[in-house]
Amino acid sequence: MHTTIIHEKREHRKKLMKSLRIVFMPLAFLIQCIFFIPRLLGLEYFLIYLPFRAVSTIAHAKINCRLQDYTPKKHDVFICSYFKSGTNWTMHIAQQIAHRGQAEFDHIHNVIPWPDSPIPHYSISLEDPFDSPTNLRVIKTHLQAKNMPYNNEATYICVVRDPKDVFVSSYFFVRSLFFGKLMPLPKTWLKTYMGKYALHGPWAEFTAGYWEWRHRKNVLFITFEEMKDDLPEAIRKIATVMGVELNEEQFANVAHRSSYKYMKSIDHKFYPGPLTPFALTQGSMIRSGKKNNSQELISTKEQKQIDDYCRQHLQELNCDFPYENYILQ
Repeated sequence: MHTTIIHEKREHRKKLMKSLRIVFMPLAFLIQCIFFIPRLLGLEYFLIYLPFRAVSTIAHAKINCRLQDYTPKKHDVFICSYFKSGTNWTMHIAQQIAHRGQAEFDHIHNVIPWPDSPIPHYSISLEDPFDSPTNLRVIKTHLQAKNMPYNNEATYICVVRDPKDVFVSSYFFVRSLFFGKLMPLPKTWLKTYMGKYALHGPWAEFTAGYWEWRHRKNVLFITFEEMKDDLPEAIRKIATVMGVELNEEQFANVAHRSSYKYMKSIDHKFYPGPLTPFALTQGSMIRSGKKNNSQELISTKEQKQIDDYCRQHLQELNCDFPYENYILQ
């Protein structure tokens, strides 16, 4: 879909949600009242489980087949990232590399397709024309490996993050874009996260699938934590798997534009805006950009619950991903 149309639809969605917010204020207040007692009694999860399960099941059924008929091309660079694991950061790095440090855009999804987006007409499509000095096109996806078409001529950059930090980031993100003041308590959201119907599927399933790909020459498996520890080295690895050689000036431009400070300054170019009438009036895509910071929302006990759940799930999947080395280092 043409960039102009995508932009118009995005702006229309923002205006519509702003108008509907006023209309839905009484309903929002009523829902808050309904949830008040169950929250006090620790029963909030039982109110949201069935609706959440239904929505998740329907959404996954529609999304998981989005690329089943697509044959990846030599110019395709897939950013295969788990939800809230540095997706925008990684695809921005790749986009800058593809444009040798000179990529410009009004919104990231005016230039990068997201074929499995749950939001209709949110990004340009795979059929839209593209132009880059390296003849490479970056594509975003949250699909698990089992739903991704593989071609040894395409490039795949697979990103995972500490699932505890993923949980915290997802909580603030979903509250901002969807639920606003109706957002469930963190302990309630944690129960949905540690289950079959988590947004974009369980963390362990995503990680295990792409971990199996890690030795393929056209695949880079990298963690958010590695990128935070050494951004220049992460850029080198991404550029290498993309087959792009950057000169000193180009590399410096990519590094500058991929910094937290720079990306925070252009947050509006990544943020989708409110997606429901209940969403917060203000929000951001580039929030804290920190690692090992889950204590800002959850207790030590809850952190351990996530670690234990994810390690156990990996074992059940017969995955040898070294959780202790990558996540608990």
